[in-house]
Amino acid sequence: MANPHNKNRYGEAWDCHLIGLYQEELEPFKKLVIFSGGWAWHFMSPPHIEYKHAHDHKDVDIFVFPENVVTVINLLTKLNFRKVHTRFDGLENDFRRYEKYFLNCKKLIIDFFVKKDLQIEVIDGWQVVHPKQLLTFYKNFHSSDNCFAVVAAAKLIEKGIIPLAV
Repeated sequence: MANPHNKNRYGEAWDCHLIGLYQEELEPFKKLVIFSGGWAWHFMSPPHIEYKHAHDHKDVDIFVFPENVVTVINLLTKLNFRKVHTRFDGLENDFRRYEKYFLNCKKLIIDFFVKKDLQIEVIDGWQVVHPKQLLTFYKNFHSSDNCFAVVAAAKLIEKGIIPLAV
């Protein structure tokens, strides 16, 4: 549930060391969850400079199949993530938020949705929501539908090109 797109941040890059740290933290979840939002676009893209206008790395949106919920929650707890209550708890989408703080006061936020009807692609071992379906999640699960990755993917899909870097 990212912040709205901010055109004033064009050209500003994410901290690549922090993204690397976050990706290491996500590694144990690779086979258990389906990545969505900015991290899905990240995994679907070839290596690139991580510009803030391209896709969001502030939080990690994941989908979990109902049969994996307990396993994922246990893993989050084991890895020192803490459940955080939000205004979205208890709404129609089965939603949870977890956070983990690091020594440098940075935090990794995981927005956790339970869903069973997903189209999945596997990119370098990372399970992601298929780009066509992912685009339908903007305005429902994700809020920044004006980021570069979303706009570019929509244009490619209109031309019959599925934007996957494999």
